Amino acid sequence: MERKSIPVRDFRDVHDWDTVMFIYRSALKTMDTKIDIINDEFLKRHKYTPIEHVKSRLKSPESIVKKLKRHGYESNIENMVRYVNDIAGIRIICSFTSDIYLLADMIMNQRDLSIIYTKDYIKHPKRSGYRSYHLLITIPVYLSDSIVDTKVEIQIRSVAQDFWATLEHKMNYKFEGESPPNIANELKECAALISQLDEKMQYLNLEIQNYDKKTTP
Repeated sequence: MERKSIPVRDFRDVHDWDTVMFIYRSALKTMDTKIDIINDEFLKRHKYTPIEHVKSRLKSPESIVKKLKRHGYESNIENMVRYVNDIAGIRIICSFTSDIYLLADMIMNQRDLSIIYTKDYIKHPKRSGYRSYHLLITIPVYLSDSIVDTKVEIQIRSVAQDFWATLEHKMNYKFEGESPPNIANELKECAALISQLDEKMQYLNLEIQNYDKKTTP
């Protein structure tokens, strides 16, 4: 039996909110599965996993509308798909900074993903001290009669960086983006300390691995 080709469409053919959110939710599920497979394969080959844990979230309708308004866009499906890149988001937490870059490369090597951009806030932190590695990708969502390439934002960071980012998020939420200078400055100092801690922990991890190799008969 001859297999019929599947037509490819985009969000211009989608006219209701529930369908759009269903597609983004499906993109999250698909990407979660990919990450699980990457982690399992890494464990099989190298006997350890680079991922501590994974968090997935779908942006709420209120947050989407608020973001569109903040940037001066009308609240409609076309604008949300075009201008809101973090409707579907995945945060991957790693033990060590080296694992962050290793995992980013493994994700970018997935042939069915398209990379829209990468942002390295580890080598180039934000002014606040924020550190993380960001990927914006599109992943194909296979529906019964079509394929929809859907954006997913991926953030990869260390345990320490995630702890810092959680506190920064609470601060920004509390003060609505206008944080008291003394608190913002202290948090920035903490970011520098966390960066030093990450470097030290990575160094110790390498020392442990090399020690094991030297003492193995």
